[in-house]
Amino acid sequence: MINGKVENVLNSQINKEFYSAYLYLAMSAYFDEIGLYGFANWTKVQAKEEVDHGMILFDYIIDRNGTVDLRQIDVPERSFESPLQVFEKIYEHEKYVTSSINEVAHLSEDECDLATRHFINWYISEQVEEEANALDIITKLKMFGDDKSALYLYDKDLGQRTYMQHSYKN
Repeated sequence: MINGKVENVLNSQINKEFYSAYLYLAMSAYFDEIGLYGFANWTKVQAKEEVDHGMILFDYIIDRNGTVDLRQIDVPERSFESPLQVFEKIYEHEKYVTSSINEVAHLSEDECDLATRHFINWYISEQVEEEANALDIITKLKMFGDDKSALYLYDKDLGQRTYMQHSYKN
């Protein structure tokens, strides 16, 4: 059976992962509205991955004979100014999620829940990748500056991203 404090923080993390999906969907809608369909695709794929992350936590709690406590999901920000601003917000949000995952790791250690501590390592690695992806896009967008043709070509590149379901039990 899962430790009660750990169960609570994992339920909070489920909420954060589903909120992340909502946030990425809001960003995807923004990109669709301004005609950057590749960026819209990238953020939509990211939203699907965030749902996967929440569901992995959901299944883990069930597997540990715990109780899933789904909580209200906040409305995400919907007003954006530019692709660069969106990805700067993505980077800040991913750093926040990383901090939250680190809290899960620390609590599971403190509570001597080594199964959860081992389990959360997947998320720690995933967050390194999430932050790196956002920074890579930010770097490119800054390099492009106001060059619309570079943005157009990069939009085509981002449109090639495909969804692959995330699973902890591979």
